[in-house]
Amino acid sequence: MFAFTALFRLRVRKRHSTWSRWLLLLAFAGTPHMSNAQTAAASLSASDVPEIELWNAHGQFSLVTQKHASFISPYVGPNSLHSEEGAKETVDATLFLGLRLWRSGELYLNPEIDQGYGLSETTGVAGFPSGAAYKVGRDSPYGRLQRAFLRQTLALNDDMTQVESGPNTLAGPKPNNNLTLTLGKFSVVDIFDNNSYAHDPRADFLNWSVIDSAAFDYAADAWGYTYGMAAEWTQRDWTLRGGFFAMSTEPNGESIDQSFAQREWVFELEHRHQWLAHRGAIRLLAFVNQARMAYYGDAVALARASGQSPDVSSVRRSASKSGFAINMEQELAKDLGAFARFSRNSGNTEAYDFTDVNQSLSVGFSVKGSYWNQPTHTFGTALAVNGLSPDAKAYFSAGGIGILIGDGQLPHYAREQIFETYYAVNLNKALSLAGDFQYVRNPAYNADRGPVSIWGVRLHAEF
Repeated sequence: MFAFTALFRLRVRKRHSTWSRWLLLLAFAGTPHMSNAQTAAASLSASDVPEIELWNAHGQFSLVTQKHASFISPYVGPNSLHSEEGAKETVDATLFLGLRLWRSGELYLNPEIDQGYGLSETTGVAGFPSGAAYKVGRDSPYGRLQRAFLRQTLALNDDMTQVESGPNTLAGPKPNNNLTLTLGKFSVVDIFDNNSYAHDPRADFLNWSVIDSAAFDYAADAWGYTYGMAAEWTQRDWTLRGGFFAMSTEPNGESIDQSFAQREWVFELEHRHQWLAHRGAIRLLAFVNQARMAYYGDAVALARASGQSPDVSSVRRSASKSGFAINMEQELAKDLGAFARFSRNSGNTEAYDFTDVNQSLSVGFSVKGSYWNQPTHTFGTALAVNGLSPDAKAYFSAGGIGILIGDGQLPHYAREQIFETYYAVNLNKALSLAGDFQYVRNPAYNADRGPVSIWGVRLHAEF
């Protein structure tokens, strides 16, 4: 573990000042459908003026330690989960800087310091057990600028909601119906495939197959970020999203193809609803990847002709992969919610930027501790099942290696089955501690290996 130097919380709040009223005027000046806002703002008393942040700074620190028990392992391959290994620890500290550039234009920068590795150097399980672990790791701390993006919000009606200050969010009034444009470097899943109960490895579940749609092969470098743009159109209970992103220069690469020759298109339709007075949402997502990637069939055919193990790098050509995801969440009662995701991709090409999954289903629930007089506690449980396409099974059976998996053989294929449960305690407003347990059957789709029991502890601070 490396020593963490505290990040500074520096925020400017513009309340109760004459010039803040002028800022409110400027924020909506020149917007025809906000023509009454100027008159209203001018007549407001200082105490009535909404908070508008010109800039802010927040930070977070997360430490995740995981250890698995020894398990049956009759053979291993280049990307196998080690049957015995010590505890692995990942640490990351992020500074979230925000600056208001013009009326509804915002700039965000997220420098980050990282250190550590996931279990078996982040290999061995397609539904990897730690969303805090990147596909690259280092023993010593290193820094990266993970996000650097612009956000422009255009009002489509006069109704406003006050947004509170937070990471990558400046406090201020936000139109309920709006068009939001995001441009720069960020993560695709910052905007797409969100879920209130399972999406943040710093706060809820850890397993990749639970926090994201596992068959959604989203564009990203080895740290999970990319360059691109996204547009979101929100109208009452509906939001339509579209995005165009650069993929890595080669599958699972550390660099992004900034020429966009390797690219991804993503679309998502979200509907928010009330069921028995409880909020819920359903999201339908579709994506298309266009890049130089290998068809599994080509790699297997070449391997049979040469008598060697299949090598995807020797048969890559222009190809496309498509897929979809269905993502649902539903509050069942106060402080109790359930979620489910189902995703699938075409399955005839290699995994490019996320993980080796062609079909995935996850379900679970989250409950607050108010039911046992501990309102700051959260308990969550989830099940995930991942599968391979026939082409992918043939490739791994012949000894192929993927992004995260590859035991050198796959004589007895079985779906990867994952159970995860966690218990999180908010020690105070800024600090939380969580215990996590995962049970993985058929890791890397291999019925000859496992099952694996994995214990984890997460310490998270934010300010």
